[in-house]
Amino acid sequence: MARFWVGVASREHVLAAVRGAFCQLNHGKEAPVRRLQIGDSIVFYSPRERMEGGESLQAFTAAGRILDEVPYQVEQSKDFRPFRRKTEYFKSKDASIHPLLEELSFTKGRSSWGAALRMGVFQMKREDYRKIVMAMGITFEESAD
Repeated sequence: MARFWVGVASREHVLAAVRGAFCQLNHGKEAPVRRLQIGDSIVFYSPRERMEGGESLQAFTAAGRILDEVPYQVEQSKDFRPFRRKTEYFKSKDASIHPLLEELSFTKGRSSWGAALRMGVFQMKREDYRKIVMAMGITFEESAD
């Protein structure tokens, strides 16, 4: 049974992942991407435009589906070999988290709603995923097949 995830990364990093058709979590660590299974759905939340001091964004910036069964490793530089998963991304638009704060189970009623997002990746409820992708202009049926 497919599961639904939130990954957290700067918009700059999310856009690179969309262009490369991969998913990378928690600065390329293996354990987070190993938890994902083929057919799982993921949305990316971007707190900022860039990792190093970019402007605040606080929006969901991409949504996709995991296509492979196991992580693979790439050599991005001599000292950085991140683990990734092949991912199909859906055509979407950015969606601010603010209109959804009282609708999502992981933020509803919480003054410190960003705490859950600081984990870098977590599993969410199907209903939360549905609300997010609809705000991103993606039909739920398209993204949850």
